[in-house]
Amino acid sequence: MPEPSPPLSDDVHEPPDVTPPVTPAELARLQAELENRSVPRILGRTRTLLQTVAALSLVIVLGVLGYQFSMQQGMASVRTNAGHRLDLFASAVEGMLNRLEHVPATIQLNRDVLALLQEPHAPERTRSVNGYLRELNSQLGSMAVYVINQRGIVVATSNSADKGSFMGEDLSFRPYFLDALSGQVGRHFAIGNTSGLPGYYLSNPVRDGQKVVGVAVIKISLAPIEKAWAMLGVPALIADENHVVILSSQPEWLYNTLVDPPLEKRVEWQVSQRYRQQNLPRFPLTPGLSELSSAKMLQGQAYSSRGLGLRDMGSDLLVQVMPLSKMQWELVTFADLSAVRKQAVLVSLLSCVAAAFLCLLWLAFNQRRRLTLQKLEAKQQLEQANARLEDMVALRTLALIAANEQLRREVQERVQTEHNLREAQDELVQAAKLAVLGQLATGITHELAQPLGAIRTLTSNTVAFLKRGALDTVESNLTVMARLADQMGHIVHQLKGFARKSPALASRTDVAQTVSNALLLFVSRLRTEDVTLVNRCQEGLSLVWCDPNRLEQVVVNLIGNALDAMRESSTRTLTIDAQPQPDGTVHLTVSDTGSGISDGLMHRLFDAFVTTKPVGIGLGLGLAISRDIARAFHGDLTAHNLPDGGACFTVHLPSNEQAPSTGPHP
Repeated sequence: MPEPSPPLSDDVHEPPDVTPPVTPAELARLQAELENRSVPRILGRTRTLLQTVAALSLVIVLGVLGYQFSMQQGMASVRTNAGHRLDLFASAVEGMLNRLEHVPATIQLNRDVLALLQEPHAPERTRSVNGYLRELNSQLGSMAVYVINQRGIVVATSNSADKGSFMGEDLSFRPYFLDALSGQVGRHFAIGNTSGLPGYYLSNPVRDGQKVVGVAVIKISLAPIEKAWAMLGVPALIADENHVVILSSQPEWLYNTLVDPPLEKRVEWQVSQRYRQQNLPRFPLTPGLSELSSAKMLQGQAYSSRGLGLRDMGSDLLVQVMPLSKMQWELVTFADLSAVRKQAVLVSLLSCVAAAFLCLLWLAFNQRRRLTLQKLEAKQQLEQANARLEDMVALRTLALIAANEQLRREVQERVQTEHNLREAQDELVQAAKLAVLGQLATGITHELAQPLGAIRTLTSNTVAFLKRGALDTVESNLTVMARLADQMGHIVHQLKGFARKSPALASRTDVAQTVSNALLLFVSRLRTEDVTLVNRCQEGLSLVWCDPNRLEQVVVNLIGNALDAMRESSTRTLTIDAQPQPDGTVHLTVSDTGSGISDGLMHRLFDAFVTTKPVGIGLGLGLAISRDIARAFHGDLTAHNLPDGGACFTVHLPSNEQAPSTGPHP
């Protein structure tokens, strides 16, 4: 073997300092040189500071100018696009509401209407007018068409046959009735007194000559406007002449007042039952909306969306107003300015980047000259540092070689230790098998003694029957002897397979077959100890991926422990079950009716050399080895007490090829 290299010392001795002393004349020269260098250095620092301040100022100024320019352009674009949408939406709204404005004036052309207003107590004429209004309402697609007499009582209506008919209803308090009664055309928004549905009411006087004898009214639905909000693409509302929100894309804004109405207005609304509410809430956006009738004041002003319930919009909004003059309504939209502001910030950043790029170009040109001067000095320092580094690298390389050699030896020792530990564990597994075989020797001897005695008796009988020539009896005896010999061979084969020392090789294993092989070793003990066996394992139902020989050892250990636990019990029942689980595993359970596991033993049940058996009966390794075997194949072994007494051990095993092909590792 090569001799170990001598240990390296961590101390690196520097060469002695042999620098000659500095003379006074040389010291004076060095001081003068430092003073000459300090003045240009101070000037250079001042110049650099001024240049930096100028560059930062340029970047900031260009960023602000870019932001302002982009913001103005974006606001103009948003205002223009929103204006186009406002024009289209306003035209659509006016078309929906005013397309039927001439209908009330034509109702008086029906002679039955005038006759009914002159003679209201004529049932036949009332039915005729109701039918006419019903047909007219069906053709127009309006909500209702009705006729009111001079006292404000509805005398004919299109919904006379409906449950919520207007017949006989007093509408004298409605503003549209009062306007038409005075000879004017009434245009008003109101909520239906009977139906409770909002609508746009158009009223026209019914004249008999120059005298107004009644009022014809048509109620137009506002539902088409609700469906047209998508044309705007932004939150919007429509306020009537009283500055009350009557239509809105946001349901929570409905019937909010944009201004604080005076007391007389509130009294008028309460008398006319126009909005069917005592106190209308205030619109959440206060600044600038106190003069909503002045549309120009709100053009181009930005407002915050806080408090408006606009969760999907930015914090800045552009409020635009367009009057709907024919209805005396106002259309208000709220356009999101977050995209405009983001674009402005992006343009500002790009402006700053462009300015910074120009400054960097200038700085790069200025620095190029400095770098050229510094390269020579840096080259000299680098050569000196390189020389020192080479010396250090040589020393560190020697140390690293020694450390690497030491690490290689430690790795080899660790590999050898792991190999020895695995062999020791295999020996321990084999020892546990032989210990189990020793405990089962008496029962197995009894199982073999019975067939041997029968074979001995049948042999003597066969010789006697052969001499007599009773060949049928001889053949029957030989058949029984062959069956007994096969039975003995099956028992010996199972013992040889269980006692064989072989490496663990994972394969597809039938749990039921493994349990059957293990139970064969306990046939005599189950019978002599009067133990009731309940084996619910079915062949072909539970397939696991593990070593069958190792699994059989686990089952033998669990069955043996269960039988030991039930020796003092009056009822002895051994239950074995195997069920596939939804997570792809198979649970093999072995439960008994013994005294169970004490609380003090439960937490250290699977520790090595922990046992409740008398000295010389067990080593306390069975459960520890069994759990190691289960975990080697990506499984586990757990235990718990049963509610009715006794203990239950559960072996968790995978049903697919998760497990390694080698045996358990320490």
